[in-house]
Amino acid sequence: MAHGNIQFPAERFTGHAALAVIGVYLRQWGLFDEIAQHVQIKQKQVRYTPIEKLCQGFVAILAGARGMVDINKYLRSDPGLQAAFGDAGCAEQSVVQDTLDACTAENVTQMQTAMDAVYRRHSAGYKHPYLTQYQVLDIDMSGLVCGPKAAFATKGYFAKQRNRRGRQLGRVLAAHYNEIVVDRLFDGKTQLATALSPLVAAAEQTLALDATKRARTILRVDSGGGSLSNINWALSRGYHYHGKDYSGQRADALAATVTEWRDDPKVPERQVGWVTDPAPAYVRPVRRIAVRCRKKNGQWGIGVLVSTLTPEMVMELTHQPCHQCHDPQAVLLAYVYFYDARSGGVETSFKEDRQGLGMHQRTKKRFPAQQMLTQLNLLAHNVIVWVKARLTPHLPAFRQLGLKRWVRDIFQMLGVLYFDHSGRLYHCRLNQADPFARKLAPALRILLAEQQVGISLGET
Repeated sequence: MAHGNIQFPAERFTGHAALAVIGVYLRQWGLFDEIAQHVQIKQKQVRYTPIEKLCQGFVAILAGARGMVDINKYLRSDPGLQAAFGDAGCAEQSVVQDTLDACTAENVTQMQTAMDAVYRRHSAGYKHPYLTQYQVLDIDMSGLVCGPKAAFATKGYFAKQRNRRGRQLGRVLAAHYNEIVVDRLFDGKTQLATALSPLVAAAEQTLALDATKRARTILRVDSGGGSLSNINWALSRGYHYHGKDYSGQRADALAATVTEWRDDPKVPERQVGWVTDPAPAYVRPVRRIAVRCRKKNGQWGIGVLVSTLTPEMVMELTHQPCHQCHDPQAVLLAYVYFYDARSGGVETSFKEDRQGLGMHQRTKKRFPAQQMLTQLNLLAHNVIVWVKARLTPHLPAFRQLGLKRWVRDIFQMLGVLYFDHSGRLYHCRLNQADPFARKLAPALRILLAEQQVGISLGET
């Protein structure tokens, strides 16, 4: 963000003390320096550059803004937070909105390239140890409702919101790390069956997946992407696949070939069994597991898992002893439980972004503007994940906190910031009455030791 020749007051009260301190740490990463190298928005500069205004929108998201209109409330009214992120001011919310509206499809492509560069530099997913561990990529879609006049807003599937219009957000998540690898926006009619291959291709580029890495990467996909053509495309690219079959009729027919159903001890009224019918239509060998659950009307709901994983692989992925490979029921259940883990991966990431970052509440009429907001949300999500990964070794009690708790309870903490004559933050006094401050302070001291920022507790 901008650095001016502004004389900073020695003391600033803030409603986002912990976020301000973390902002000093984030400035060392040069996130928006990377973005500035790639993104060139053609807009006249009056006081702030377009990149600075994008950065202000990003900081507002971390501060708890649900829409860009909230920049005035969460960032513009907090000079201490602005200064901690290196800025001498903040644009009015409508000016930031104008910058988003000025973005073009070319700017979106530039921003996606910048996000790739940021991800490669700071993520754990890009540095994944493929030789010793399989990379698991969860892929799914989530509907984002918007106004009927918005570009590409069409009728489609939106959970619990019938007859609404909106767009679809496709996501690839590095499941081991809870990092978003790729977010792409589609029109409201697009389903995972259509979006799967472009999403995987984008993730392949972001992660620089060559043939060796693809052979050590598992795509875990919902039934929406489980068509025969999609699965064969993934298998022909060398990936492992683990997901539901797309066709309900085929699932019913395949379930009829199960010779023995076994009860799931963890889920009442759920049974699993091996499909015995051959699978010559797939370009590589697969195993198929039928799963049936009792519905409220007493009938069975049936699905079929298609997987290239061996029993040894799936036992390793579900953290079970290797000798269990000789137990037919344990192996069957391991395949099902590994698929069930999606609910704690990509599905949870959508929920966290909605509840914690207000992703569904930031809508723009112009499609490129909405795409830029999608990339800012991706960056905010990943930055919280990365900061959490660096803090929790010194703060194990916070390991289970989700994005909502980090934004609401950690980042929105009262405090006083102290700046020197050059505008450098050198000390932060956290509100000692805050229930999280006493535990957070020691971890922040360790995190910011190199930046020489002191942390103390006191009254505010």
